[in-house]
Amino acid sequence: MQPFRPWRSAVEGVKVGTVNAHISSRRGEVKRSLWRGRHEVSGAGVKLGLRDNWFQFSLFTVITLFIGMTIGVERVALPPLARDQFGIVSVLYTVSFLAAFGLVKSIMNLVSGRLSDRRGRKALLVAGWLFAIPYALLIIFATSWWYVLAANLLLGVNQGLTWTMSVTAKIDLVGPVNRGLAVGIDESAGYIGVGLGGIAAGLLVAKYGLRPAPYLLVLAVVVVGLLVTVLFAKDTLPWTRIEGTSRSGPHLRLLEIFKYMSYRDRSMLAVCQAGMINKFLDSLVAAFLPLYFLRLGVGLLAIGTIAGTYALVWGFGQLGGGAIADRYGRRLPIVAGTFTVGGGLAVVLVTVSYPVVICGAVLMGLGMALVYPNLITVVGDTADPAWRGSALGVYRLWRDGGYALGPVVLGVIASFFGLVAALWAGVGLAAASGLVLATSLVESDPKRRLGPRKWETHPEWLGAASRSELP
Repeated sequence: MQPFRPWRSAVEGVKVGTVNAHISSRRGEVKRSLWRGRHEVSGAGVKLGLRDNWFQFSLFTVITLFIGMTIGVERVALPPLARDQFGIVSVLYTVSFLAAFGLVKSIMNLVSGRLSDRRGRKALLVAGWLFAIPYALLIIFATSWWYVLAANLLLGVNQGLTWTMSVTAKIDLVGPVNRGLAVGIDESAGYIGVGLGGIAAGLLVAKYGLRPAPYLLVLAVVVVGLLVTVLFAKDTLPWTRIEGTSRSGPHLRLLEIFKYMSYRDRSMLAVCQAGMINKFLDSLVAAFLPLYFLRLGVGLLAIGTIAGTYALVWGFGQLGGGAIADRYGRRLPIVAGTFTVGGGLAVVLVTVSYPVVICGAVLMGLGMALVYPNLITVVGDTADPAWRGSALGVYRLWRDGGYALGPVVLGVIASFFGLVAALWAGVGLAAASGLVLATSLVESDPKRRLGPRKWETHPEWLGAASRSELP
């Protein structure tokens, strides 16, 4: 049994020499069996930090860009497809594709997070890319809306596996130092990809139509992303053993981690609800705002520009959002950003002026840039490396559950009270979420938190009798 380690133990600048005794018995280079999930780990060249891992970090950043482009195409090209090629006019039926996507993605986040703690990151990333190929083909050849719904189930698997593994890999590589910046870079790359995909889809739709051109672009992006992953990316699970300061212990039960993240730790409850409301609001942009603008007579290219502006500001802004969290703490940007998103949406709804709508989209993007990466960072700060993948999976289950519930709840509101009422409901949800965060979220930055993490003082919340029984 390892001795108790104080909660504030320094892990910055950890080098391989501190863990050689733990891993020297396992010889050879860091290897990962792509399909069997076996690990052969050596300490040679394995260090924590952005500088020491710049190549792999950059590689995973490019992979995240490709992942974002995949989903960005759908945001612009798919809602008009329901009306123009399948004759669907119901708001609830139209946005059902997003609910199907969100349901599967949220579940896959949980599954992939748990599997990655045991089997590693790379194999799941590769599997995720493979699911995107039939997604694009199904939409290209769809003869009814049910084909589109089935395709979005596959897209949910793709995004749940690929994006979860990509961000987890970056957190593994950098360790606790500059973690906010690392997550900011990851999410920035992803949502720059979403913006580029949306703008590219708008241009392709305007010139070549709704099918097949946008989804041929998806296929090209998927093939390139798959090749980069297989040929150059490394599995990052060995890096977690360094940050874990060589401690080992029993695997925690997923149910206990789920309970801890969902309600036992009040701060984690605030984070999970904020993630869900975040996706409620994003579903408005992905599905409801395009329908709203279409009814106002706005052209597809202009809609693509609005959606692309929002995503690009969100994407580029996360570079600053993550850095702000490293410098000033996580709590301030998360709370302020949540209120900013709601304010930006309100600006969009009170005007018909295109320049003002663009300003509202910019505000929403800035708010998302402050909130989105830093919620992930808070989870990374809170969880031990031994169960970080599972904790991120639980958070992302709740967060992307907003994609499953948001379209249904807001769609029902739109059916009974109108599309504008559903959009204003989003503004109210943002304000309520901001109040919960302001009253419940505890600062998690290791340099600023005022005491040990809750699971360190309450190990029973993770199903352990004492702190020494935890991994």
